[in-house]
Amino acid sequence: MNKKEQIMIALLRGINVGGHKKMPMAALKVLLSGIGLSGVVTYIQSGNVLFQVEDDLMPNLDRLIEDSIRQHFGFDVPVILKTKFEFESIFKACPFSEEKKEKCLFVVCSKEPDAEKVKHFMEAQSNATEELAIVRDCLYLYAEKGIGKMKFNMNEMEKKLGVKATSRNYKTMRKLVSLVSITQTND
Repeated sequence: MNKKEQIMIALLRGINVGGHKKMPMAALKVLLSGIGLSGVVTYIQSGNVLFQVEDDLMPNLDRLIEDSIRQHFGFDVPVILKTKFEFESIFKACPFSEEKKEKCLFVVCSKEPDAEKVKHFMEAQSNATEELAIVRDCLYLYAEKGIGKMKFNMNEMEKKLGVKATSRNYKTMRKLVSLVSITQTND
């Protein structure tokens, strides 16, 4: 019997940043292949992983990956999982102009936050030099002065919205969309 596979993207938060939570991508590929993921591909050292997975492994896959990383590397890493379709949709749904989109930070959430929490969060975020929008499970952030000068706080956002999240810049998002669009499943 031929099992159905999904193309997935895993975004790992906070690895290989400033010498903390060091994780060689080659070791991560071996680890993920060992838990049943196939065609594992990484992009740059910041924890962007594309792979194929059989549907029966999908329930709690984020927890399986997080537990495997903890056991192998000895530290906790939040993992945000998206299907190929979800990831492409996040990229396309950016509400900013193309010029702003190219300077935008994509804060990808583990799930769509509760509408009431989003409302309260957005009301508290008034900043003349930063624009932010939430579309389904992604927060799009444009900072006129540049991403490095933002006042945005990921931990605060996660707490207020009740989600896990990690951010990627436009260039990384565009490359991942390109990579995922050429990945094929074994149907």
